[in-house]
Amino acid sequence: MMRGIILLMILVLGACSNEAVSNGPDMGEGKTLAKNLETPWMIEKTEKGFYISERGGTLKLVSDGEVTAQSLELDRETNASGEGGLLGFIVHPNDTETAFLYHTYSDDGEKNRVVEMKREGSAWSESGVIVEDIPGGTIHNGGRMDIGPDGHLYITTGDAGNGEYSQDTNSLAGKILKVALDGSIPEDNPFDNEVFSYGHRNPQGLAWDENGTLYATEHGPSGHDEINVIKPGANYGWPVVEGDEEEAGIETPLYHTGSDTWAPSGIAYDGETLYIAALRGSEVIAFDLSSNSASTFYDEGSRMRDVLVEDGRLYTITNNTDGRGDPSEDDDRLLELKMK
Repeated sequence: MMRGIILLMILVLGACSNEAVSNGPDMGEGKTLAKNLETPWMIEKTEKGFYISERGGTLKLVSDGEVTAQSLELDRETNASGEGGLLGFIVHPNDTETAFLYHTYSDDGEKNRVVEMKREGSAWSESGVIVEDIPGGTIHNGGRMDIGPDGHLYITTGDAGNGEYSQDTNSLAGKILKVALDGSIPEDNPFDNEVFSYGHRNPQGLAWDENGTLYATEHGPSGHDEINVIKPGANYGWPVVEGDEEEAGIETPLYHTGSDTWAPSGIAYDGETLYIAALRGSEVIAFDLSSNSASTFYDEGSRMRDVLVEDGRLYTITNNTDGRGDPSEDDDRLLELKMK
């Protein structure tokens, strides 16, 4: 493993107030917690260790240097073609024996669903449906989930390769969804369905700051990747506008990358900074919210899929085995980085 050396790289991004560049927080010594993972997608840390979802349809538990496969019993078989598969996995905030899982399945075409899972030993079994019939495809399946400060489950969905879905508030594709933990629709949802915000292309990261502001990362069509501040009922423009193009009734991104491509996936918030796992960008990016500036936090040349920050440590997973990277014999890996 490389020792942490801050690489000061100026990202020239032709975007709204995007010219300022800050030096990222100091990164300390890193270590590998797990290796030979298979296209890992999400990190979930619990008292038992780290659960890592793998896009091929498997779930691993990393604990005390051991990697243990978990048994998954789903009512619908996971379809792992293209960018679909087993994506998000998070444990219930009040019950470590319950979790939520996002996966792609086949039903007269590809679709996505979120289900409740119950654990017994190392086996997880489907115990209920939270949301299903989310349009899916070989690209743009979204898949990130998190529990908001309001106790609700937030879910990102992609446009499944069809931008028309994104502007249709009756479609669950190209959206950020909000549901209660039992799958019911909150009374304050803006469209009387699961939709919280719309006009998204392929959002893959969710994070809240201490004031309850929700940030999301989103893949652009060619460059023009975005960081957005998410508001209920707001339209984020895809496919009507991209980048900092403006049109009445459409939210402008907090930040976009201009012609550069990050392909941002998971994000985490800590101390006025968003940490962003970048696939095409092949690094973990530190985005300073006080100055709207980006810098490199960690760069070993790997595609990075997710990040998690806790107790002065940043955890991240490489994604070199997803068919678009150049994997080493140890890939993919779960890494722990000490933050100074």
